[in-house]
Amino acid sequence: MAIDTTIVVPTYNESGNVPELVRQLREAFADREAEILFVDDSTDLTPVVIREMQHQQAGPAGVRPGVPATPVRLIHREAGLRTGGLAGAVTAGIASAAGDFVVVMDADLQHPPALAPLLRDRLTTAGVDLVVASRYDGSGDASGLGSVWRQRVSGASTLLSRALFPRRVGAKCTDPMTGFFCLRRDAVDLGRLRPRGFKILLEILVSHDVSVHDQPFVFGSRVTGESKASWRNGFAFVHQLLSLRFSRPFRFAAVGALGLVVNLLVMAGLLKLGTGYVAASVLATEITIVHNFVLQERFVFEPHLGAAPLRFTRLQRAWRSLLYNNLDALARTPLLIVLVEVARLHSVGAQFLTLVLSFAARFLFMAKFVYEPRTPVPGLVRPLAGAKPNLLEEGMAS
Repeated sequence: MAIDTTIVVPTYNESGNVPELVRQLREAFADREAEILFVDDSTDLTPVVIREMQHQQAGPAGVRPGVPATPVRLIHREAGLRTGGLAGAVTAGIASAAGDFVVVMDADLQHPPALAPLLRDRLTTAGVDLVVASRYDGSGDASGLGSVWRQRVSGASTLLSRALFPRRVGAKCTDPMTGFFCLRRDAVDLGRLRPRGFKILLEILVSHDVSVHDQPFVFGSRVTGESKASWRNGFAFVHQLLSLRFSRPFRFAAVGALGLVVNLLVMAGLLKLGTGYVAASVLATEITIVHNFVLQERFVFEPHLGAAPLRFTRLQRAWRSLLYNNLDALARTPLLIVLVEVARLHSVGAQFLTLVLSFAARFLFMAKFVYEPRTPVPGLVRPLAGAKPNLLEEGMAS
């Protein structure tokens, strides 16, 4: 059977919702060429329940006899392979989709399964690349979020996203924070995505100039299980926004500027304690190297890598960073001495000049020789028809 639509469902400990979700999706997509693809990061029995669904051959009640059940596939990502969080799971699902059209939805039944085929059909009738199930357009409703606090956070996050990206998001989509949408598989270049956190739609909108249609929907109430929303996810979202809005060189410069302040403050403090300016420069530089490495790991290079595995481990990156920055400091020391002894500049001002001069070389070295990803990126290449499945992928029920 040729697959038209793949329903990608990322799951994390949703064992109580999976059977009902599969039942409703099979009912909604009866007589359609579709498949249900779970990408699972669970630590409970969710993958076991999904495997049970794979072996159910009969179609749902009320469907014409002899119609086979919509097939179910499972990609279970073991601990250590769950790159990119929820967004990474969705990206892996899109990469493995057999259909030309992909519906992405949550497993908690807050996204009504009956609406999924409508999103697919609207994609064709509207002639767009992406149809978004919106809680904030027309008759849409976000009351299923539960508390007033969560509704306000969701609304504020939506407004912020649209304001930061006025052309690709604000002018096109009323709900870039939703996890329920349908896209043309060939409209998304997975190589552009750097999945992180849990807002993959925002990532797609920002990195692609796609045509969008908003379809109002009512966000339902969770049936079983617990919401995954947390303060940590909120921080990850802010981090994602800043990473998308500001380029990597900009973020590198921001970290460098902060490190520059730390360096100069430490050096000035050491000079007041009577330390010689060369020794003060060396000590301030060592402290700054550690400071910058920690922030670069978290805010500069890591969020830009997404699903791409790094060539070096964190320890190897730390040693390479330490080695380069110390060689850089060694090379800057003679210049520092010349600026102080010959040009008669204040030692702190001279230190500032040497740090600014070394910025570009430091960024290029870090990007190429410390944070270089392995190539090609695994899991982001769509399998050809008839190709063997990914080793992490478990079979399809016919």
